[in-house]
Amino acid sequence: MNLDKENLLYRGKAKDVYQTNHPQQVMVKFRDDITAGDGAKKEVMGMKGYYNSLISAKLFMLLEDAGIKTQYIDLPEPGFMLSHKLDMIPLEVITRNIAAGSLLRRFPFQEGQTFNPPIIQMDFKNDEYHDPMLNDDIIHALGIASNQDLEIIRKITMKINQVIKDFLESRGLLFPDFKIEFGRDYMGNIVLGDEISPDTCRFWDQKTRDIMDKDLFRKGESGVIEAYQKVTNIILDEKDKKRWNLDF
Repeated sequence: MNLDKENLLYRGKAKDVYQTNHPQQVMVKFRDDITAGDGAKKEVMGMKGYYNSLISAKLFMLLEDAGIKTQYIDLPEPGFMLSHKLDMIPLEVITRNIAAGSLLRRFPFQEGQTFNPPIIQMDFKNDEYHDPMLNDDIIHALGIASNQDLEIIRKITMKINQVIKDFLESRGLLFPDFKIEFGRDYMGNIVLGDEISPDTCRFWDQKTRDIMDKDLFRKGESGVIEAYQKVTNIILDEKDKKRWNLDF
């Protein structure tokens, strides 16, 4: 798909957002760039954007079917997602079902410890300040969101967690944690945006607890793209593969 560079609205660490002919729709291009450590570690891995777009599209469709409004409109071809235009809220909303990653460096939890109910953590999405953890008072002081906004975000996040967690467990995967982002549409409604993929989530094999996400890259291990492909194969069904003309 050819996109006019003059229509580029935003370039992130792994995605580009382009304005379309429709004022309230954008085209999101999933790039093959992969980063870790706040962008300190960078690489390009062929097919990464391809698999992330398929995984995100599938999970967004799953959430839409569950009554959760998302940015997703269509995946005209792998790697390119047609989406509703959102005014993004500068929060990273992290949900933790199982203790892993940075949580273990910051707090005295045991690796693999299960949280019931899950932990919801909010970070300030800002590279200059290295995405620090926030509390409600700081969120209010920064003018990011109101109490009502945060209540809506938490309620939607808990539902997202339950829907995806149940789905993945039915496919033999654990869902230790994930990061999502929200934005406001032209009506002011809070809507799920960005992506849900191995770049933003942890996926573990239910039986072996093998890692199947960006943690492989963070740890300097091999098999990153193979893991992304495996997650894609696990979560897509034959109807999905036919929809997007996939042959794997």
